[in-house]
Amino acid sequence: MKIEHFGVIKNGREVNLYTLENSNGMQVKVMNMGAALVSVLVPDDAGELCDVVLGYDQVSEYEKDKNCFGAVIGRNANRIKGTHIVIDRFEYNLDDNDNGNNLHSGFKGFNHEIWSAMYTKSDKQTISFCYESREGTQGFPGTVNVSVTYSLTQNNSLNIRYEAETNRKTIVNITNHAYFNLNGHDSGTVNKHNLYIPARYYTPVEPKGMCPTGEIASVDGTPMDFRKMKTIGQDIDSDFEQLKYAGGYDHNYVNDNNGQFKLAATAQGEKSGITMEVYTDRPGLQLYTGNYIGSVNGKDGAIYGSRHGFCLETQGFPDAIHHLGFPSPLIGPKEKFISTTEYVFGIRK
Repeated sequence: MKIEHFGVIKNGREVNLYTLENSNGMQVKVMNMGAALVSVLVPDDAGELCDVVLGYDQVSEYEKDKNCFGAVIGRNANRIKGTHIVIDRFEYNLDDNDNGNNLHSGFKGFNHEIWSAMYTKSDKQTISFCYESREGTQGFPGTVNVSVTYSLTQNNSLNIRYEAETNRKTIVNITNHAYFNLNGHDSGTVNKHNLYIPARYYTPVEPKGMCPTGEIASVDGTPMDFRKMKTIGQDIDSDFEQLKYAGGYDHNYVNDNNGQFKLAATAQGEKSGITMEVYTDRPGLQLYTGNYIGSVNGKDGAIYGSRHGFCLETQGFPDAIHHLGFPSPLIGPKEKFISTTEYVFGIRK
């Protein structure tokens, strides 16, 4: 395994970059800050390696990043309405970092922490990162021990396994926040990417704050329907309230998997020919089309803007702690959170 010095953050801690590689030449680079994906290089239809995730050249940019490029998100991915939660009749106040709501756990979530890396130098295809989130972090109860394992397979798939244990009942909902552009991270908008999501339902959001209303709504007859492959941009600017609230797609889809490991989405880059299938055992899939990336100086001199990347985040439902009809986000001391997500890359036939 190739290990490189990637920089030093403000508190003086060193950040390293680790490269996974398979026999096909595919490479995945991850760092120990945020256990984050820094680059994913896959062969395009011409056989050239193409970096398909947005990111930065320097760790200092990740340290101040607000887009969570490539990072592991926790303890709770996505939004919790307000900052007040109740677990077993005990009340907890969380960070208010999203105009009265809690987003991605708070001001300093997993994405800004230094994780411990575990690997074997002779193994070029697997690495694990571990982190202890102590009692009271961002207001959450319990000490949670988390591990994330990245495995690169010979069939050009990236497997991500999440595990967590706690000493007290708490919320655990972990995901990866990679922004993909299958034409290359520096190729501009993803509006012409093709996307298929087999989900029949999604969870609508409120007009302010983007928190779920609690409804589980059908995609039938709406721009939310991706059950037949279409371009991301086909309906993104439609006169449809949900899209107007978010400035595009930023919604949770209901995976019809009953906790089984199944296909949740397929995306295709129209220029590169690169395809990506997403498999998961999680109940939700957040489609976010990078509506609020802003103007960002990215890798290799690229300038990223709105809709230059899309996220397919496997997750529990947003704000599930406040909705009895949603799958519970809680685990206790006698339980173990285990989940697997896999991104399978290929070439359009």
